[in-house]
Amino acid sequence: MGRTDTASRVIATPPAEVWRALIDPLAVVEWLPPNDMTGRIDEWDARPGGVYAMTLTYAEPGHGKSTSDSDAVTGRFVELVPGELFVQDADFDSDDPAFAGTMRMSWTLTAVDGGTEVVIRADDVPSGISPEDHAEGLAASLQNLAEYLTPQP
Repeated sequence: MGRTDTASRVIATPPAEVWRALIDPLAVVEWLPPNDMTGRIDEWDARPGGVYAMTLTYAEPGHGKSTSDSDAVTGRFVELVPGELFVQDADFDSDDPAFAGTMRMSWTLTAVDGGTEVVIRADDVPSGISPEDHAEGLAASLQNLAEYLTPQP
């Protein structure tokens, strides 16, 4: 068993809107990558047992797990409960054993006053991802999701 990291944020929109942003691959590439990265979806079959493939590219080379400037991730959708729970397994394409193994990402959505509490739980985080970097990346993705769903005029 690896490490578990969590992050949460209340987003000023209903759970159904957050859910749509989680399952739509065009939305995911807009909000998921942290600020120093861009994303590309290579495959996306959002149903239990369906698979996905995504590439995240860093603005500055030298940080990637798959190449010097990218993280390639393949995975499976495990459990999808519309408006409530989005669970996926993720495997990094890397020759470095510090990034080996399957990380499970669970997104729980709960209606609260003022919107939706979004809780991300990452189980079995590879040891090569530092707790500090992961906390920063999770927080950035939640911030991006909030901005994507509640754009400022």
